[in-house]
Amino acid sequence: MSKHNITLCDIYMARKSLANIIRKTPLISSTPLAEHVGVPVYLKLESLQQTGSFKVRGGANKLLSLTADEKARGVITVSTGNHGRAVAYVARQLGIKAVICLSKRVPSYKIDAVKRLGAKVVVNGKSQDEAMEQASWLQKKQGLTWIDAFDDPFIIAGHGTIGLELLEDLPEVDTVIIPLSGGGLISGIALALKSANPAIQIIGVSPEAAPAMYHNLKAGHIIEIEEKDSIADALLGGISLDNQYTFRMVQEYVDDAILLSEDEIAEGMAFALNREHLIMEGAGAVGIAALLARKLKAIKGRVVSIVSGGNIDMPLLLKIAQEVKPH
Repeated sequence: MSKHNITLCDIYMARKSLANIIRKTPLISSTPLAEHVGVPVYLKLESLQQTGSFKVRGGANKLLSLTADEKARGVITVSTGNHGRAVAYVARQLGIKAVICLSKRVPSYKIDAVKRLGAKVVVNGKSQDEAMEQASWLQKKQGLTWIDAFDDPFIIAGHGTIGLELLEDLPEVDTVIIPLSGGGLISGIALALKSANPAIQIIGVSPEAAPAMYHNLKAGHIIEIEEKDSIADALLGGISLDNQYTFRMVQEYVDDAILLSEDEIAEGMAFALNREHLIMEGAGAVGIAALLARKLKAIKGRVVSIVSGGNIDMPLLLKIAQEVKPH
């Protein structure tokens, strides 16, 4: 673990720093899913964080780590929406100027949510890579402090606090299903869980439309992947060629990575609303979707699905719920 420069101690330090900012989210059992797959299933509701997603954990931990000079210069980041919202939320609490760069693929309701938090929003480019180029140019021009969306030790450690909560609430957990994009979430959780019990199975789930980490794992090195639209828009984006942490950590700690079609993700969202009465965005529902589609090679023991977020356009969710045939 030390070769990644992130340790279990860093995750405990993050929890101490975040104590007054984040919520310890509930872990609830799901009878409908348990009946479907034949083992106990639990849902970790990060959708109930203040900003509607887990991203506030990493964003807050990073901003709290900044020096006085770094805070005074203001911060900038690039996001698919949820990370930007988290950075804007914490920056406002700390009195830090924030610039959030997003691509034109980010849904308008997520852009509006960031604006309402007082951050300066820059929408540019057809992909996350193009938005990244704009953000990099602005960062250099204005001398802003860069906040990475996932490939940062403080971001990863902040997300790892979810793993600590899981171990407290369900120490006998056997399998954890986690949305997989850039890898910040799954790296932090996996580090915490594998440190306690290496036998815990970690499964990453990505949409077929945005499988950057999936294909990187298959290739054994970082490659560029064409980005397409997905109902799980929070999982869009590539992985920088100069990635320092998450790719290696995902290689080491993640036991399997699977892909879902858009229809399968929609089924997960509809199931969550109709059967669990829970609002989940596409990315937040991929764990449920993977269980419904029986995509896991082997399900053992007690299963936890990380519900990463609930920031969804309500008309879209209701449309999906009406069109998708319930399980």
